[in-house]
Amino acid sequence: MAGLPSGTAQATLPWSWYSDPEVLRREQKRIFRRAWQYACPADLVAEPGAFSAAHVGDVPVVVVRDRAGELRAFLNVCRHRGSVVVEGAGRRETLQCRYHAWTYDLDGSLKAAPRAQREPDFDADGIRLLPLAVETWGPLVFVNPDPEAPPFKKTLDPVAEQLAQDLDPGSLRFRRRSEVELACNWKVAVENYLECYHCPVAHPGFSAVVDVTPDAYRLETHERSSSQFGPIRAGGPGTRGAVSEGQFHWLWPVTKLYVMPGPQNLAAGPLRPLGTERSTGFLDYFFPEDVTDAEVEELIEFDDQVGREDRVLVEAVQQGVRSGLLEAGRLMPESERLLAHFQRLVREELA
Repeated sequence: MAGLPSGTAQATLPWSWYSDPEVLRREQKRIFRRAWQYACPADLVAEPGAFSAAHVGDVPVVVVRDRAGELRAFLNVCRHRGSVVVEGAGRRETLQCRYHAWTYDLDGSLKAAPRAQREPDFDADGIRLLPLAVETWGPLVFVNPDPEAPPFKKTLDPVAEQLAQDLDPGSLRFRRRSEVELACNWKVAVENYLECYHCPVAHPGFSAVVDVTPDAYRLETHERSSSQFGPIRAGGPGTRGAVSEGQFHWLWPVTKLYVMPGPQNLAAGPLRPLGTERSTGFLDYFFPEDVTDAEVEELIEFDDQVGREDRVLVEAVQQGVRSGLLEAGRLMPESERLLAHFQRLVREELA
């Protein structure tokens, strides 16, 4: 991989890294398969037999609650011929692969394989779905494919302490999921989220509610996370409720956790690459049970408008960085401090 031009300490990542398939291959191996990422709402896997399928980068995973009530996560890949075992979410007594009906118990062990009795050397003992690391925080479930994953608390704690000032995580319940597909590299979408330098120009509605002026809008970086804080403008639209400050957190490498103006709320969602220039993601929205459907819809519509504005921005960036005539861009070291932090982590993981 090409390095940064000499003498350009404030240069961006090389723009070739946003369209090079070899870079994406290394990112999947060195970033996505080694990091904690949000997988699903805890509400979906609260009862024995509940399961929820998800992706961590290009790795299919499934989160289950076994009969004893233990939360587990597995690589969602059959040990027979490699098919994805289950899709979606729901309740099941077993996890059965739709290809050849190999059937796994909720603890991951192989329970049945059709025609196994016809194979004299077939031994089901020891055949099981590959277990993955799983953790919860409040209403959220996180998964890490790395068997030597560092403790999740190391990534989460600085953010959790801030969220606890405005939220009671135990009171939040899953209400809605919004999905999105973007014509841009995953890093472009993350970088857009990590700065509000563009907010006064690109998000007039958001900027009317959240004070994004440099003296009011605060930035913090941590080892594997970062945070943005914007005070709610007095008398602005959508400012009724318990939240006094917008909080916009990020957990390495792709999980967004944020609190919007209004009643108590939390949005959580990851991104994953579909290719070098295409990404997909979702946002799950959580509220206390006493928040009305009308309040939920008002807040999500406000957030959706910001998302529509961001889509135009990130897809325009992808068109620009793929041009191939410039090696890199320049960063604004104060206003884009969180973005620079993210890019440093990317460089370190790919070095």
